[in-house]
Amino acid sequence: MTTNKNLTTSWGAPVGDNQNSITAGSRGPTLIQDVHLLEKLAHFNRERVPERVVHAKGAGAHGYFEVTNDMSKYTKAKLFNDVGKRTPMFIRFSTVAGELGSADTVRDPRGFAVKFYTEEGNYDIVGNNTPIFFIRDAIKFPDFIHTQKRDPRTHLKNPTAVWDFWSLSPESLHQVTYLMGDRGIPATLRHMNGYGSHTFKWVNEDGQAVWVKYHFISDQGVKNMSNEVAAKLAGENPDYHTEDLFNAIEKGDYPSWTLYVQIMPLEDANTYRFDPFDVTKVWSHKDYPLIEVGRMVLNKNPENYFAEVEQATFSPGNMVPGVEPSPDKMLQGRLFAYADAHRYRVGVNHNQLPINRPKVEVNNYQRDGFMATGNNGGGSVYYEPNSFDGPKESAHAKVTPFEVSGVAAQVAYDHDDHYTQAGDLYRLMTEDERTRLVNNIVASMKAVEKEEIKIRQIQHFYKADPEYGARVAEGLGLTVGHETK
Repeated sequence: MTTNKNLTTSWGAPVGDNQNSITAGSRGPTLIQDVHLLEKLAHFNRERVPERVVHAKGAGAHGYFEVTNDMSKYTKAKLFNDVGKRTPMFIRFSTVAGELGSADTVRDPRGFAVKFYTEEGNYDIVGNNTPIFFIRDAIKFPDFIHTQKRDPRTHLKNPTAVWDFWSLSPESLHQVTYLMGDRGIPATLRHMNGYGSHTFKWVNEDGQAVWVKYHFISDQGVKNMSNEVAAKLAGENPDYHTEDLFNAIEKGDYPSWTLYVQIMPLEDANTYRFDPFDVTKVWSHKDYPLIEVGRMVLNKNPENYFAEVEQATFSPGNMVPGVEPSPDKMLQGRLFAYADAHRYRVGVNHNQLPINRPKVEVNNYQRDGFMATGNNGGGSVYYEPNSFDGPKESAHAKVTPFEVSGVAAQVAYDHDDHYTQAGDLYRLMTEDERTRLVNNIVASMKAVEKEEIKIRQIQHFYKADPEYGARVAEGLGLTVGHETK
């Protein structure tokens, strides 16, 4: 019998809770006093030099977003108002776990990051091609990504680590089912949907607010790739997705997506059957139907990959008036982590680079720092408040008040139903889709070293759907007892 060592911070203090960040009440927001969370995220952002820690391999393109349905009833964000209004934008697609030289056609979520150059500053929607994610608290993100990266001893991918973490984090089951299914390998970047994934808040000119989720639906349709074709292309053309996107735009076959939103009244968040701020869950389209907003078209390739795609920086914290965060704990952590990663990787003045620079005048009191461009504020006043007519706040941009309650503590989400939506997704699949899903899982889990990890994960599949668990168990040659939900 072994005795585990105490988990500590980098300064040697014991960690009391490594699963839940400190929030004001069960729904947050997350408190900056959680120095363990900040240390984990800040250290994690600095673990790779100089490529991105995640989403290293990517492709990008320029385009525009055109409003087809005025949203001023719900938000004062100008890019979503006035039918026919066009806003220039840039998008970056990416795989998550692989390095810069990795293959495009691996089984992995795809990043779907959109930068809108609006008249009120840049607005970034930084999501994936999946509407959900593996975890729901940012404090677990560094640990999760470690399992997706290379083993520090063998420098090889480690399926034991992957399934050990997933089996010990049942909230991952919904995303695991999505990833291991047909949509785990899109046919091209043009033939996949994109999602903001998180819940956000929209606020209109009257200060009325609603909760919102973003859905970019591919006008090309959704098409996926078989394991056999993906493996063949990984060897023959590892840049297949990058090449396909470039060639399509180059010949004038401009890909497009229609943006829809789901709108939830604020009060529904307290009564909905799933926590609407839990990023491992979706909102039913029957409960909150898709509402069309506009159309995104990609019509221009980058002139220089490094200057535009590699140096592009996105953060869910880049918002405009009319868009605000929700208490989603994963989102709350990303508001810090993404911008911090860019300050490390590209530099503190990354927003001064042409690809990231807003199309509007920037006025603030930030000065100096590595690679400052322009006139660095010239001789203007460099502090605030001041008596020299320096830039002042805009009441239009103030965040709407929201009520928080509860004690400051490391509190888990109130809802722990990790199985209903995963089971629903399984039952939505055709028989052929289920067979491919199970085969993909079995092939991946066969390499897991410990049988107890396999059994623990199979029990999660059983709880989602008994047939789901039984088929995986049979494929692995295991007999596993199971509990019902």
